[in-house]
Amino acid sequence: MGSMAASRLAVDDLPPASVADQVGTIARKELAPLAAGIDEGTVYPDALLRRLGEAGAWSSHQPENGAADLRCAIQSIAALGEVCGATAFMAWCQDTLVWYAANSNNPKLVAKYADKFANGQILGGTGLSNPMKSFFGIEKLKLRGRKVEGGYVVRGALPWVSNLGADHFFGTIFKREDAPDSIVMFLADCSNPAITLQPCKPFLAMDGTGTYGVQFRDVFVPDELILAAPAGPFVKKIRAGFILLQVGMALGLIKDCINIMDEVDAPLSHINRYLPQQPIQFRELHAEFEKETMALARDPYNTDDSYWRRVVALRLRAGDASVAAAHAAMLHCGARGYLKSHRAQRRLREAYFVAIVTPATKQLRKMLAGDER
Repeated sequence: MGSMAASRLAVDDLPPASVADQVGTIARKELAPLAAGIDEGTVYPDALLRRLGEAGAWSSHQPENGAADLRCAIQSIAALGEVCGATAFMAWCQDTLVWYAANSNNPKLVAKYADKFANGQILGGTGLSNPMKSFFGIEKLKLRGRKVEGGYVVRGALPWVSNLGADHFFGTIFKREDAPDSIVMFLADCSNPAITLQPCKPFLAMDGTGTYGVQFRDVFVPDELILAAPAGPFVKKIRAGFILLQVGMALGLIKDCINIMDEVDAPLSHINRYLPQQPIQFRELHAEFEKETMALARDPYNTDDSYWRRVVALRLRAGDASVAAAHAAMLHCGARGYLKSHRAQRRLREAYFVAIVTPATKQLRKMLAGDER
């Protein structure tokens, strides 16, 4: 796939570079003109997401010989996030879908779907918001299932799942009614007529992310779509990667907020120097986060509790810093940033999403406090 991507990029006059650099070039040339429409909800960039898959954006973190490296995937998400926070989020959704499939021990599922997810042929997302909350006693699992011949029958509803469409897939979890202590993780196929996608009310930002409420009306889920049963050990295996990949959204957003502050430095430095937060502080913070992220991303299967706490702490700080950086960018811009045509106000709205997407700031604090259930 790498050679195919390289030849395509050469045709498009993109420089020979790493995957993340190629993603950055695509972001600046092709994503930037779409960012406002994605934010407003008039554009869902499915063609761009498939194009990024062809360039290798969704495949670099697939495990090999029992090890995985998330660095390139996170750098690619960050490159998209410099231009559009909503697309960085969709990139995280796609990368997470790949992460689920690539880590499954179900050979039929891996053979049929892993490569198609990784090359962008099939798009999709992650339906783990409710399950991740349920593991820490915040919500109860919203899906229920029972074993039948050849698979399971699942019912229930999830309020928000992103990066979806009629031909998309996503991973999620149900609780077995016939074995109440058992949970099962599976791939949901949105083309199944028993699955209904319901449009959501408009959000503060990022309406073009293909986010829907999803209803399961006695959906038959065949064994070939089961990611893990029981799901508990599988979730522990993939959870660090799930969270670390999110840091890419923060890294990209913070970097652009620094850029915004730099852009207004010449005309406004005489007054902006009185503001308490300056670009240099966020440059130092960004460098610190990037260093810690790249160190943790080399070893996403680490089972040490100290490693897990570092992952959670990093994600918490990255969310807080995203809001702080976007807030500072708005204040540095002043009235010009208050215009709808200026991206500073979009960055502020996107930053709040980084802070509230599961696991949200309050859940991360609960996790660090060791308060489960």
